[in-house]
Amino acid sequence: MESEEDEDVGLPPELERIIVQEDREMRPHQEEMELVDLGTGSGKKEVKIGTGMTAPVREELMALLKSYQDIFAWSYQDMPGLSFDIVQQRLPLNPECSPVKQKLRRMKPETSLKIKEEVKKQFDVGFLAITQYLEWVANIVPVPKKDGNV
Repeated sequence: MESEEDEDVGLPPELERIIVQEDREMRPHQEEMELVDLGTGSGKKEVKIGTGMTAPVREELMALLKSYQDIFAWSYQDMPGLSFDIVQQRLPLNPECSPVKQKLRRMKPETSLKIKEEVKKQFDVGFLAITQYLEWVANIVPVPKKDGNV
């Protein structure tokens, strides 16, 4: 008599398909992108467009983007007059609890420079405002983007 180990008990095909699907790593769809400059003359106005479209559709998209390039915000200076009533971040602190001061994180000098440049750009345009909290709450966390910028 054969033992259960010797028997080849197969799973139903539907169950096997579900197991294989569960084992697969889920990744977002990533289309190849192409960097296109919409600027004329000295000003660079770069956008990324997908490469999976046909040539006529690509030409129509390029014409549309070029005709409406003046409505895109290419820099912080292109976005004046944003109302702080709409775009303002506040830290909701409970008055009964004192904030926890995080230990200061040291960063690489090149990362610190990038952070200073970005904060200065946003402060000069008026995106950032100085606010007073009783204690310092958290470190700045630089987040790398897909294109290598921070």
